[in-house]
Amino acid sequence: MSTGLPDFFKYNLWANLRLLDACEQLSEAQLDETMQGLFGSVRETLMHIFASEEGYARHFTGTSPLPRLKELTAFPGIDELRRRAKSSGEALIKIAEEEDLARIHYLDDGTYEAPGSIILIQAINHGVDHRSQISTLLTQQGLEPPDLDGWSYNDAMH
Repeated sequence: MSTGLPDFFKYNLWANLRLLDACEQLSEAQLDETMQGLFGSVRETLMHIFASEEGYARHFTGTSPLPRLKELTAFPGIDELRRRAKSSGEALIKIAEEEDLARIHYLDDGTYEAPGSIILIQAINHGVDHRSQISTLLTQQGLEPPDLDGWSYNDAMH
């Protein structure tokens, strides 16, 4: 196993796919469950996680699947989210392996500047934060969320 920045994105992809596996079993009502203080429902938060990941990758590659996930008006289903999670997750791994992370990117239509390393820090932080929110929503519904911590990732890889 290599060590370094790409490993964070390998973990991120693993955690995203594991979360999708857990959410695949949810009813429509459970997917729509929400609570005050969190981003939104399970469904909305899943869409937000993967639309954002596509956006982080797009900052480096300049490309995105069409139509972009954030532009969809209907929930595409867990299988489509899994396909997109794999695509953006693998792109982020490759970016972490190959890109010049000191290069400045111009975000928000050029109104915000950040080096590539900051975009990748945000990608990891964003995923952890929202996966945790979905875990809270599952727990509030009496469901056992998947273990998504580093120890569980290590156990799964060995």
